Amino acid sequence: MQISRLKLKHQILLIFLFSVIIFTAMEFYFYYSFYNLTQQRAANYGNKIIEQTRQKIDSVFNDIKISTNIAVNNKKIQEFTIADDDFKRDFDIGNYVIDLLEYMRSFNSYVNGIVINDNQNRRVYSLTTANGDIFFKNQYDQFINTYKNDRMSAEKGTFTHILKDEKTGSEYFFYIEPIIESIGGVYFSQRTGYISVMVNTEKIQQLVENTELTPHSTLYILNSRNEVIASNNANSRGILFEDILSVDRDTLTNGVKTSISGEDVIVQEKGLEQADGWSIVSVIPVHELTTDMNAIRNMSIIAGIGIILSMMTMGYFFLNNLTRPVMGLVADMRKIGERDMGFRVKVRSTNEVGVLAFAINNMIDKMEEMTKNIFNTQARLYESELSKKQAEFSALQSQINPHFLYNTLNCISSIGLEYGSKEIAQITSCMSKIFRYSVKKDDLVLISEEIQCIKAYMNIISIRYENKFSMEMHVDEQLLNMKTPKMILQPIVENSVYHGLERMDAGGHLRVSGHIDASGDVCFQVFDSGKGIHIDELERIKAKLNSDYSEKAETGAAGKSIGLSNINNRIKLLFGEGYGVEIESRIGYGTTVTVKIPHI
Repeated sequence: MQISRLKLKHQILLIFLFSVIIFTAMEFYFYYSFYNLTQQRAANYGNKIIEQTRQKIDSVFNDIKISTNIAVNNKKIQEFTIADDDFKRDFDIGNYVIDLLEYMRSFNSYVNGIVINDNQNRRVYSLTTANGDIFFKNQYDQFINTYKNDRMSAEKGTFTHILKDEKTGSEYFFYIEPIIESIGGVYFSQRTGYISVMVNTEKIQQLVENTELTPHSTLYILNSRNEVIASNNANSRGILFEDILSVDRDTLTNGVKTSISGEDVIVQEKGLEQADGWSIVSVIPVHELTTDMNAIRNMSIIAGIGIILSMMTMGYFFLNNLTRPVMGLVADMRKIGERDMGFRVKVRSTNEVGVLAFAINNMIDKMEEMTKNIFNTQARLYESELSKKQAEFSALQSQINPHFLYNTLNCISSIGLEYGSKEIAQITSCMSKIFRYSVKKDDLVLISEEIQCIKAYMNIISIRYENKFSMEMHVDEQLLNMKTPKMILQPIVENSVYHGLERMDAGGHLRVSGHIDASGDVCFQVFDSGKGIHIDELERIKAKLNSDYSEKAETGAAGKSIGLSNINNRIKLLFGEGYGVEIESRIGYGTTVTVKIPHI
C-alpha cells in the first residue's frame, strides 16, 4: 500500500504513530543501555575491589616468600640441616637458628609458626602457643610428606592446600620451600631439608572481612584446588565453587553475570601473582549496585510515558484542527470540479488553510473572467496562427538548396581551370568538400573524414598565405576507422591560424597529431608556434571550459562563433565529464590544444 494514496488525516496519524513507536524504541534502547551501563559499573567496582585485595594478599605472600628464601639460603640454617655433631648442632648452631626463626615470626604477623626439618626428620621451630600443636601430629607429617615427595615442590617453594585438624576442626595452610645446600659441603646442591611456614589464616580472614563491599557481596580467596582459604561469608569456608567456576575462567576476569540461588550476581576472578593457581573471586549482587540508580531509571520511565501521552494528546488536537478544515476544503473543491459555477469555497479558519480557501476563490473569479476572454480572442488567435504558417512557408521557400551551392562551387572551379587560375579551382574544390562534409546529417563520422576536412582546409590556408608557415599532420592509421563527432578539429585549426600564426611575420609552424593514450582514449593535439596567449586570457579561457553547462549554454545561445567552449560542450554532452578540450599556452612559445574522446 502506497502511503501517498492514504487520506491526509491517515497520513498524519501514521506519522504520529510512527513517532510514538520510534520514541518508545528509543526508551527501550536507553533503558537497555542504562542496564548495561549499570552492570559495567558493577563489574568495574568489583574489579577495583578485587584488585586492591589481590595486591594486599600478594604483598603478604611475597613477604613470606622473601623471608623464607632468606632463611633457606642462610649459612647457619644450612649447616644445621647437615651437621652430624649433635652438641654443635643443638648448642652452637641451634640457638642461632631458633633466634632467627623467632625474629622472622615476630617480624611478620601473618606467620603463626616456622618449622625446619632436615632429611633425618630432625626439626627446629618457632611457634605460637595457640596453633603449634598441629606440627607434632601424624596428620601434619602425612600432609607435608605429599609435598616433600612432589617433584615441583622439591624444586621451589609452594603454598599448600588446606589441612584441617581432625580434633579441633581448625584449618591451616603452609608455605613450604626446600633447603638446598650451597655452602660447598658434602651435600652441595642437594636437598637437605624443608622449611614449613604456617600462614596466619585469621589475619588473612581479617584482611578479607575488612574489604569494603556491598552489604551482601562476598569475597573469596581460593587455592589451586578452589578451596576457600578466606571469605567474608563464614558459611562458605572449605566449600568448592564448582558451579561458579565451571564457566570460562578467562571471561571471569572481566566479570560474568550469572544466577546463584535465584539471585543475579556479577562474578569476577583475578589470579594471585605470588601463588600459582590461587585466585580471588568476588560475588556482587547486581541489585545492590543499582539501588542508587533506580530513582534515575524510574524517573526516566515516568518521563518517557509522560512524553508519549503528551505526544498522543497533541497529535489528536493537531489532527482534528488541521484535517477538519482541509477535509472541508476538499469537499468544496469537488463541487467546483462538478462545474457548479456559482459555488465558492467556504473559509472555515484564519490560518494557512483559510488563506488557501480565499486564494482559491480569487482564482475561480479570475478563471471565469479568463474563460470569457478566451471566446473573444479565439478567432483572433486562429487568424494569427494562419498568418504564422504562411510566413513559415515563405521562409522555407527562401532557403538555399545545398545542391545548388555544390553545383555553384563546382561551376566556379571549372571556370577557374578554364581560365588557368588553379588557385581558384583548388579553393572552390576544397570549399565544396568542407561544405558537403559540414552538412552531413550524421553526428558521428569516421576520423578519416575529419582528417580529409582538415587537409582541405590546410590547402585553402596554404594558398591564402602563400606558404607563409609550414603545416604537418601525424595521425595514427589505427585511428582512421574509428569515429568522432563531426567538425571538432577544423575550428581549432582555424583558431590556430587566425589567432596564432597570422600575427607572425614568417616561420610559423602548425602541427596536427592524433594517437591513443595510455587509458585507451583517442587524443588529438593541435600545436601552433605562434606568439601564445597572455596568462590572464588563458585563465579566462580555461575557466570558461571548466564552467557549468548552464553557463556554456548561455554563451552558445548568445550567437557567438563556434570556438573551444562549443566543442568542449559538445564532447561532454556526448561522452561525459571525463572528455573534452584542454588548452596550454606560453607567450613566445605557442599554443597546444588537446581534444580527448573515447575509443569508438
